[in-house]
Amino acid sequence: MSNEDLKKEIRTALDNATLGKTLGNFCKSYPNRREKSYDGIDFKETRKKIAEVKSYAADHIDEMIDSFTKNCEARGGHVYHAKSGEDAMEWIKNLVKEKGVKTIVKSKSMASEEIHMNKILSDNGVLVQETDLGEFIIALEGNTPVHMVMPALHLNKEQVADLFTDYTKVKNEPIISEEVKTARKLMRDKFIHADMGVSGANVAVADTGTVFTMTNEGNGRMVGTLPSIHLYVFGIEKFVKSFSDARHIFKVLPRNGTAQRITSYLSIYTGATEVTLDKNTDQKGKKEFYCVILDDPGRREILKEPEFRQIFDCIRCGACLDVCPAFALVGGHVYGSKVYTGGIGTMLTHFLVSEERAAEIQNICLQCGRCNEVCGGELKISDMIMKLREKQMKENPDALKKFALDAVTDRKLFHSMLRIASVAQGIFTKGQPMIRHLPMFLSGLTKGRSFPAIAQVPLRDIFHTIPQDVKNPKGTIALFAGCLLDFVYTDLAKAVVANLNSIGYKVEMPLGQACCGCPATSMGDTENATKEAEINIEGMNAEKYDYIVTACPSCTHQLRLYPTFFKEGTEMHKRAQELANKTFDFSKLFYDLGGLEDLGDGKPVKVTYHDSCHLKRTLGISKEQRELLKHTKGVEFIEMNDCDNCCGFGGAYSVLYPEISAEILENKIKNIQASGAEVVALDCPGCLMQIKGGLDARNSDIKVKHTAEIIAEKRGLI
Repeated sequence: MSNEDLKKEIRTALDNATLGKTLGNFCKSYPNRREKSYDGIDFKETRKKIAEVKSYAADHIDEMIDSFTKNCEARGGHVYHAKSGEDAMEWIKNLVKEKGVKTIVKSKSMASEEIHMNKILSDNGVLVQETDLGEFIIALEGNTPVHMVMPALHLNKEQVADLFTDYTKVKNEPIISEEVKTARKLMRDKFIHADMGVSGANVAVADTGTVFTMTNEGNGRMVGTLPSIHLYVFGIEKFVKSFSDARHIFKVLPRNGTAQRITSYLSIYTGATEVTLDKNTDQKGKKEFYCVILDDPGRREILKEPEFRQIFDCIRCGACLDVCPAFALVGGHVYGSKVYTGGIGTMLTHFLVSEERAAEIQNICLQCGRCNEVCGGELKISDMIMKLREKQMKENPDALKKFALDAVTDRKLFHSMLRIASVAQGIFTKGQPMIRHLPMFLSGLTKGRSFPAIAQVPLRDIFHTIPQDVKNPKGTIALFAGCLLDFVYTDLAKAVVANLNSIGYKVEMPLGQACCGCPATSMGDTENATKEAEINIEGMNAEKYDYIVTACPSCTHQLRLYPTFFKEGTEMHKRAQELANKTFDFSKLFYDLGGLEDLGDGKPVKVTYHDSCHLKRTLGISKEQRELLKHTKGVEFIEMNDCDNCCGFGGAYSVLYPEISAEILENKIKNIQASGAEVVALDCPGCLMQIKGGLDARNSDIKVKHTAEIIAEKRGLI
């Protein structure tokens, strides 16, 4: 699929009003409902235990398989260890043929979707009926899941009523309780007369040969009890060692999956139990019980890759989807494959479904990091997506992206291009500080937002003219300006300098610095990211300074990544570590060095705050900037709703996916406006560009300022 095809998928999803409403409403309400469900539960500690027990199982996977097989078979079950999807389906086809199975009822099995079980068996004359309500609905629609836990989340009750009307040939009203009754009536006969039930496992316990299925409907239990044959299909990643290990997963799974304290049904099966085979004669016998364990090359590859091994800690709760700003807009039909969806779905798609599809969708991730915060298995999902991008860039480099990143890495060339652009932009700026319209194929970039003009004179050319009257300085701080402070927001840089001067520090700007390398890293170009690290390690000469300050959390994060680019023990690693250790974002450094004082002009102004993703989630800074603002005389601080939701900038993301970026920005602006604030404070130049551009395009009077600017202005420093 070409990038244009993906763009069409995105556009279609964004134009789908029903999808936007149903998915948007759920994702908007989910965080608060989830938080309430964890009252009295230590989520961080519990997910650590999950990661611990799941990692143990992954480290002892062959032992888990052998133990489960032995214990399940000792209790009358039969276990088949499939080495591929094809192997699994061949065995299942033979079992179905041998047992004369003509009808199957199925519940909660994504693994069976991987191996295309429904289609293959249907092609062989076997009716496979999905019984999960959501799966049943999308089967009628002829679609695939939009969400791993709630597959029909994209449909409203009116659409479901129409699907049921078409299927039953009887008018169905769009009343949810009535629709549930229709589904129940249709399914009852299927359950009673099915030859086989097929289930998926949430957990498989090696010590006892037990499998668990968690559901909110009775269908899962009926699939496992009514048919005379019961088949489980699951992957090796579902193992834990003991019953005790499983309890941690079931404490988190309902809360993370659907924001419930407890699920409706937790079904537990251990081998072949005795059942009544003939209700007329009360004849007893063993129910036939089978397990197919998927142990395919993709799963083994995950185990071999240290950077991706944590995928085995995933409990398939879907929380990463529910907090993802991109997923909330486009859903899993775009951001996913026909099996797995969202951030973790991208990883699972790469290893288990289609590397090609994973390569197409991995850039939909904004790298906001919200998924990492809620993951039930403590996975670093956004980090793994970055590693996927690195693999993609190495194996299938994008020539256009590579050309652009090569240009940015060439410091002299890039700076020359920016200087030329500062002169050539006049046709677009028309003498104004913001660019509101761009021509032709660039027009999408200014849809719903404006762009700031490039500074006529870059910071590096005027830094020496900034007055710094610091008597008896406590130390010297190097300013890492980054691209935006150097070539766009030069006044912001002056505010940073003035603030640090006011607490006794002199500031210098090493002129050998270049782009931090964040754009290269975010696109998986480790070669250029490493080159930029080398340039900046040399150019910043951290050994000379007490601290390095940035006014951009993305730059701060990137500079702190530099040691990972070099081999430990080398001189470059040592210098990179010193640079990283001395680098701080402005608000954190200013706060720690004594900048928190009750100062200000006292003039009343209502200020709200937007948390940048890198500052809050990567650097863990959210308190300091708020304290600085609250202690500034005249500032009335107002917390906006969803203050830490992404603004949609995401660096190159707003250029690559302007459609998604613009929608995310729209949500942010609504929250800003609802706060009643006169000023939006923030600490990221990228967020400043995005939010200020959005408000400018709407002719809003709300100002957008960096925390450093507000402090300097209110204290009379600039």
